[in-house]
Amino acid sequence: MPNPFAAVAARFQPSARTVRIAALSSVVMTVIIVVSGGVVRLTGSGLGCPTWPQCTAGDLAPTGAMGVHGIIEFTNRLLTYPLCAAVGWTILAARARSPWRHELTRLGWLQFWVVVLNAVVGGLSVLSRLNPFMVAAHFVAAMLLLVAAVITWERTREGDAPARPLVPPPVRTLTWILIGTVTALTLVGTAVTGTGPHAGDSSAVQRMPFDWDEVTQLHADLVWLTCGLAVALVLVLRAVKAPAAARARVRDVLIMIGLQGVIGYVQYFLHLPEGVVMMHLAGASLLWIAVLRVPFALRDRGTVPEAVDVSVADEAETVAATGR
Repeated sequence: MPNPFAAVAARFQPSARTVRIAALSSVVMTVIIVVSGGVVRLTGSGLGCPTWPQCTAGDLAPTGAMGVHGIIEFTNRLLTYPLCAAVGWTILAARARSPWRHELTRLGWLQFWVVVLNAVVGGLSVLSRLNPFMVAAHFVAAMLLLVAAVITWERTREGDAPARPLVPPPVRTLTWILIGTVTALTLVGTAVTGTGPHAGDSSAVQRMPFDWDEVTQLHADLVWLTCGLAVALVLVLRAVKAPAAARARVRDVLIMIGLQGVIGYVQYFLHLPEGVVMMHLAGASLLWIAVLRVPFALRDRGTVPEAVDVSVADEAETVAATGR
């Protein structure tokens, strides 16, 4: 049976720009669905659809009796479809592009399977009545999708030549330490959420067995550590005369950390108003995008391969195979 992706590739030749836009659409849709999940939690709509995969035991969509909470939760579920469309466009564009860059296709399929994982974990969150550890796993899965989407997008912007480092090894190590610290910051942030007041539903919902003040303090400490590492990386990149693009991306990280820190302290002292918490959640996604882009600016893998005429390439393969 012929491969449908290969059949499309034989008739559709996207430009490198089209592939980049497709990959970027996955990044944008991932951020949108993360923010949408935050709306569900902050409005107490987590059990607006009390079961999964249907909204109720007998209906796929919410009924009028379920009110606004059912609409909000169901809308969040529906966003999975445009997200899948964006991921599918990424896979198709990467496969149809000639020369075929197999890594981009694999990264696209990785996004697809993480979407499936996220849907299952989200369903288990509902079926467990918003168990805080399951809800935290749901957010972590969304961040894993964002990581895969950003890596795919960045790979569409560079070639496939062996990576040539643009900075010394210790600088690259410092970058990975920064990424590791942001990872810890995110994980501790899920504990802050899991012990805080926004449980995701107006009914009695289980919370994590931690002291909210203590995990909040740990989260704040990690923010300051992340900020210090970003400042150090900015200074080091200047000292080693790193490319301007690399210095600019680290400055973006520093700006995002600063904004996140300000928003975090504001929401703490104002006792977690929903609007400010939503800004903090969106900022977490933007911080991840900023920090993940840094390693790509510290290397050179050449330019994106030039387009190849598919008909000429097929003819060349035929000649090579037949010897005529």
